Amino acid sequence: MKKALVLGASGSMGSAIVNELIQRDIDVTVFARNKEKLEKLFKQHPVTVFSGDVFNKRNVEEASKGVDVIFHAINIPYQEWRDKQPKLMKNILEAAKASGAKLAIVDNIYAYGRSNGAPPLNEEVRKHPHTKKGKIRLDLEEMAKQSGVPQFIAHFPDFYGPNAGNTLLNYTLDNIVKNKKARFIGNQSIAREYIYTPDGAKTMVELALNEKAYGHNWNIPGAGTITGEEIVQLAKGITGYNKSVPTVSKKMIQFIGLFDKFMKEFVEMYYLTEEPVVLDGSKYEREIGMLPRTPYRTGIEQTINHLRG
Repeated sequence: MKKALVLGASGSMGSAIVNELIQRDIDVTVFARNKEKLEKLFKQHPVTVFSGDVFNKRNVEEASKGVDVIFHAINIPYQEWRDKQPKLMKNILEAAKASGAKLAIVDNIYAYGRSNGAPPLNEEVRKHPHTKKGKIRLDLEEMAKQSGVPQFIAHFPDFYGPNAGNTLLNYTLDNIVKNKKARFIGNQSIAREYIYTPDGAKTMVELALNEKAYGHNWNIPGAGTITGEEIVQLAKGITGYNKSVPTVSKKMIQFIGLFDKFMKEFVEMYYLTEEPVVLDGSKYEREIGMLPRTPYRTGIEQTINHLRG
């Protein structure tokens, strides 16, 4: 891989992938709608900035010319998933075909559905999504696999890390850093899994560089599981924050959803805070190499330092 295109380069995992590619001296084109945001985010880095609309197939095809791998790290609002996700995937797949590029897809765990208390899930587990968004993710996966484009899909737990501002954990940490009233979404006594975005980016690039990765799904776990209570205590120890951090319950999300379209759509995903899906990364370690596993204390400290500016 000599040249890569990162779609969604201003987002949480997208920006981490860009940074990882730069560290490996790979020529990178960064793509997002907001040119000013891209230029500010990567002003110290040798990247090609392409401002465009991913729903405009011509824009995506133009940005894809001459690249070896397209990284799909685009995230769109939940309320737009049903109508826009299929069109988005179609545009990306057609651009990959036109350019002859391979495709590396960042995905979540929604398509697995409920864990039902199962041990960490490997890639052989049959997907049984019970939510609208889980079913959409599974449909997109099938689109990619049937396209004929060389591709792989990496499944990740919830993100946290530098520039991961729209994630559940960063929502809590950002308010702690600002010494505001912070809240934690979900039962704080339940151990859940999170992926530090620089770790996730390393695995994405390693997979993209490895020919045997294509045509497969890969489960990428975090550094074990951790409770909300433990996260809050770590954050308090790092920042000196001394306020209580109450839980945002499902009923509260439902109420907020009466006025907020995003929260209305988030309600069906709340189950992940009560019945965590934990991933088994043994296939990656067997076929690719050791997984990067930044300890939560280190990752949370780095995230807090970034939020402090």
